[in-house]
Amino acid sequence: MDRLEDRMCKKHDRLLELFCKTEQVCVCQSCTEGDHRSHPVVPLKEEYEVKMVQLGKMEAEVQQMIKERQNNIQEIKDTVKRSKADADREIADGVQKQAEDLIKELEQETEDLTLRSSEVKQLSHTKDHLHFLQAFRSLKDPPPTRDRTTVEVRPPSYVGTLRRSLDQLEETLNMEIKKLRDVELKRVQQYEVDVTLDPDTAHPRLILSEDGKQVHGGGVAKKLPDNPKRFTIGRCVVTRQSFSSGRFYFEVQVKDKTVWGLGVVRESINRKGWTTWTPEAGCWILFYNKDGLSFRGNPAVCLPLRAVLQKVGVFVDYDEGLVSFYDVEARVNFYSATGCTFREPLYPLLCTGFFWAVEDSAPLIISPVNQTD
Repeated sequence: MDRLEDRMCKKHDRLLELFCKTEQVCVCQSCTEGDHRSHPVVPLKEEYEVKMVQLGKMEAEVQQMIKERQNNIQEIKDTVKRSKADADREIADGVQKQAEDLIKELEQETEDLTLRSSEVKQLSHTKDHLHFLQAFRSLKDPPPTRDRTTVEVRPPSYVGTLRRSLDQLEETLNMEIKKLRDVELKRVQQYEVDVTLDPDTAHPRLILSEDGKQVHGGGVAKKLPDNPKRFTIGRCVVTRQSFSSGRFYFEVQVKDKTVWGLGVVRESINRKGWTTWTPEAGCWILFYNKDGLSFRGNPAVCLPLRAVLQKVGVFVDYDEGLVSFYDVEARVNFYSATGCTFREPLYPLLCTGFFWAVEDSAPLIISPVNQTD
């Protein structure tokens, strides 16, 4: 009873006894008749049981990541031992220095993951449904993992034992990187949302599939009713669904497209006239054309491509101000916009072309997540 005030809705002064699955917040009965009228809601206990299962999976993932780092540290130490035994002192010292730096990074990540594990375990013992769901939302994500393909080990200008030792070390690190990428992508894929394209927002030259999952250029502009939501400059369309809190993720197949844009925009984006397509204008968009891949920041960020993109994943953490883009096939996070400021609902956006780039007829396809890829 001494904490009853924390269990009451600040807006309606009624008991928080329901959970909104759309906005991932606890609500009262009056909320379901107002702002959350069209949202699916469930009793706190039901959502508590769902989140408890997710919590168990999180703990298993964290423990696996800790174990992988511990194994990697041991493998690096074993490599150093072999180099000491097989190479001269000067060469061995060079390998050991490089290995010590890598080990220090892995040990720091292990420490961060152990702290994350403690948070998860502590929350798993909470029996209060309301407190659990409120705390679950603020639970920190696993610490970001560094892409160690950027770590360059420079061997001396000789071949032999040291070269073999470094090759083995590189192979070990590459295997570890692949495992970490799999874990990272699967972590964001759990926030998959089911979205469909809104025909009322589609540029007159666009053609949408009946299920609202595909869009491609249609050549001649159609005569459509004037709608304030419709794009008339960029050949764009947004989804029916918008998001004002929490995290969400979706994937789009871009295979065979030579020109496309993909990302999220705020509700008030200029749909009728020229816009800069930058975060300042309410756009967090990735563009691709014959000149390559870029994020339309201020200034624009040109991104390297190791292979032709087949499918792109977009992850947004509304509360943390984060938009991340993933190469789903390569399981790589190739760009993240951090420190974003979101004050309006965000809509996923697909673009098939712009006036400065010739449009092709291949479709963009919103695809279901396949975690076995």
